[in-house]
Amino acid sequence: MKNLSTQHLIKRVGISRSTLERWLASGKLKKPKTITFGKSEFRSWTAEDLERVLKFKRKKYRKGRGRKAKPKR
Repeated sequence: MKNLSTQHLIKRVGISRSTLERWLASGKLKKPKTITFGKSEFRSWTAEDLERVLKFKRKKYRKGRGRKAKPKR
């Protein structure tokens, strides 16, 4: 499997970009290798990084406060 872009990673994992950015900023997930192209920097996600994010999501995502259940009518 080739390296993934951030856009492809969030589609595969099923989270929003802001959620991924929040996890990376808080240090909950290790940042992947970055590639510099001119003045722009891009993250290069490997298959191991994908597995790590999926494992973290299964363990921590929507745990804790979460959403309240809809009231029954």
